[in-house]
Amino acid sequence: MARRDSLMHIFFSVGEPSGDQHAAFLIRELRRRRPDIRCVGFGGEAMRAAGCEIHFRLTDMAVMGIFVVIPLLWKVFKLVRQAKRYFEQERPDAVVMIDFSGFNWFIAKYAKRAGVRTIFFVPPQVWAWKEKRVERIRRWVDDVLCVLPFEPEWYAERGMKVDYVGHPFFDEVAEHQLDEAFLEDWSSKKYRNVALLPGSRDSEVRHNFPLMVETIRRLNERHPQARFLVACYKESHRRFCATHLMTHGSRLPVHLFVGKTPEVIQAGEFCLMVSGSISLEVLARGKPAAVIYWCPWPTYLIGRMIVNVKYASLPNLFVDREIMPEFIFVGGQKKLLTPLTEVLHGWLSVNDRLDAARKEMCDLRTSCAQTGATRHAAELICQRVAPTEKLVRSNAA
Repeated sequence: MARRDSLMHIFFSVGEPSGDQHAAFLIRELRRRRPDIRCVGFGGEAMRAAGCEIHFRLTDMAVMGIFVVIPLLWKVFKLVRQAKRYFEQERPDAVVMIDFSGFNWFIAKYAKRAGVRTIFFVPPQVWAWKEKRVERIRRWVDDVLCVLPFEPEWYAERGMKVDYVGHPFFDEVAEHQLDEAFLEDWSSKKYRNVALLPGSRDSEVRHNFPLMVETIRRLNERHPQARFLVACYKESHRRFCATHLMTHGSRLPVHLFVGKTPEVIQAGEFCLMVSGSISLEVLARGKPAAVIYWCPWPTYLIGRMIVNVKYASLPNLFVDREIMPEFIFVGGQKKLLTPLTEVLHGWLSVNDRLDAARKEMCDLRTSCAQTGATRHAAELICQRVAPTEKLVRSNAA
């Protein structure tokens, strides 16, 4: 006996820890509208908790830099083949991709070839690279749900219509209930808190946290009343940071936390952070920040040839100026430690400097940090993705 089933079936492909959070919020919004929806795909634990069947923890492979990616190419090839077979055999109603462009270009191509609707939510930042990448979107992506305010105009200039929904980070910040007990425990008139955000990828933490520790050492000599709260993304990062501190900074006033990133940002007067999408949460909380990023010389030189933007941080791109001071460390080069330390020293020493930086961030937050992106994206997906009727075999006699 057979019956017709119109269950909505969506495959997700998500490779970044931040994308895991965005997808989890989107899945919950979709479930509010379609309680019977089936969500499957590649992603992380936040998506699993939201009800997605995770076929592979792609977020564990989140890396940056061509020389870091090379050892993973065989695994990438196998996952792409796995997805291709799934599209051909299971025919989901849509594939929703979130950033992670190097991998998701293949996902988009094979989904499109299988006749599956392709949707990019939080699309790759093709405007930052050589423009030929926009042709991949034109060829393989049916719907682009943009999250940055300048993206629709950029696409329109290239003859493409996209939908602007806003950035989901602002929804997530607004919904998160801060741990008030933590904030009370770490508020003090005696100490001044500086928030440290060493990144969500293993390679970022390994290369950038030592630079942060050296900066802390220099600041501690001049500001013994400052203490440094480190927001570790996961327990393995906390262990790495603790081990590094044992040999390079055991006497420094550094405190490590896991799972408290919003609270650490909120508790800090300002942030020292690794470049990444976390800059949007820093913006949403109105905190001044200095941005660092380490990369090897080959990656830096290749990047210089193919990257078209002046800044690494999204808030700086919003206003086309350095509202967040940026310091890109290349190879073993550490000469930027001195100007970086001076910026942070200025914020700790001169209240007017810190107040001015805080006002700039709060003004930008007022103009850019609107909520509602996830709801808008879910509405568009439900409007445009029509569940196809599938023949389902029943075991009933």
